[in-house]
Amino acid sequence: MKYRSLLLILLLIFCHAAFAQKKKTVAKSNSIAATSILKDLSDSALLDVVQKQTFRYFWNFAHPVSGMARERSNTDFDYGNEVVTTGGTGFGMMSIIVATNRGWITRDTAARRLLIMVSFLWKADAFHGAFPHWMNGATGKVIRFSRKDDGADLVETSYLLQGLLCARQYFNGSNQVETELRNRINWIWNDVEWNWFTKGGEEVLYWHWSPNNDWSMNFPVRGYNETLITYVLAASAERYPVSSAVYNRGWAQSDFFKNGKKFYGYLLPLGFDYGGPLFFTHYSFLGLDPHGLKDQYADYWMQNQNHTLINHAYCLENPKHFKGYGANCWGLTASDNPWGYNAHTPTNDLGVITPTAAISAFPYTPEYSMQALRHFYYDLGDKIWGEYGFTDAFDETQNWYAKSYLAIDQGPEIVMIENYRSGLLWKLFMSCPEVQNGLKKLGFTSPSFNK
Repeated sequence: MKYRSLLLILLLIFCHAAFAQKKKTVAKSNSIAATSILKDLSDSALLDVVQKQTFRYFWNFAHPVSGMARERSNTDFDYGNEVVTTGGTGFGMMSIIVATNRGWITRDTAARRLLIMVSFLWKADAFHGAFPHWMNGATGKVIRFSRKDDGADLVETSYLLQGLLCARQYFNGSNQVETELRNRINWIWNDVEWNWFTKGGEEVLYWHWSPNNDWSMNFPVRGYNETLITYVLAASAERYPVSSAVYNRGWAQSDFFKNGKKFYGYLLPLGFDYGGPLFFTHYSFLGLDPHGLKDQYADYWMQNQNHTLINHAYCLENPKHFKGYGANCWGLTASDNPWGYNAHTPTNDLGVITPTAAISAFPYTPEYSMQALRHFYYDLGDKIWGEYGFTDAFDETQNWYAKSYLAIDQGPEIVMIENYRSGLLWKLFMSCPEVQNGLKKLGFTSPSFNK
């Protein structure tokens, strides 16, 4: 036993040394990124290149012990090398499915990596079944996101489960690895006490709970924003579900839920004026298929497509006259910027374009997204194309180009391009019988129910 422990310690030391060396390699590869731009690619070939290169973030750059997705590629803002992200890992799991389906990695290799991740999660810190936003990728211990955010994060857990349920549906083989993978996913999925997060029976879900700080974060999850998936999964749960009243009287009740106004000629059923950051149209809809998805409040295809078209039209108008904005350079969402991090929108425009905004919009605006993608790759590739695809953001007015990559921005690029190309993740997630039941319970209709 003593020798096994020594070998394990030596192995961990080796892994951390290898990671440190990898960071040096990334820096070096960024300096020669311009020479790696491939000329005269067809649209399909370019999508292949972008998906495959971006996938490296979740495969090569994953935490060496747990396989979880690192929060970001740099250590700015006091992020340490051990910090992994729950929601970003869910996006990463979906990207592993894409890579498997496209033949970049073998099915067995993918299933084994996912089993390592799921086994780690089974032992990691969780609170009433929900995971923290951040944890230590080697130990599974919570790393607090803020002074009082040191417990459960229900929204991040929802993003993780979206990926886990897609993996459960995809890896449906009868061999031992895939069988164990599905079993462990089901254990994790069924253990989340969604009804606990109604704070004693209120008709709304709460984002956080901490064993040290109880409900002191006091953040009810109300729409309209990126958290629709949280209510869908809470209603879909079989052991600890919430009622439809929690959705209708919680999520759907706020000063910024219903909109109904037009911007640039496009009707926006829900949300903030001009729609807010574009990640609202991405995170919940990596798995939820918006085609024909309707409830009493909105047609979610119209909601997402018009939100995207408004964002695009605003960048074309460019009322603040920022450098670079135009038909081939658009997309405002949350990202790094020259001053830190912010949620960029038409009403909070700082001159920062974030590639994931337009790229992850491929299902909604394929022609406009391809224009942007070709510009990012061919015209700006020497500045923003690197080891893990496109870096996080740029501001040409400030002559600033990010060096960082973020899990929550890289993941949607891979997944939403794939949903545009094949609908793969939409088909998997919408095939979950629990999800179908949950959507029906909340009053949704969808063509997926009849498939």
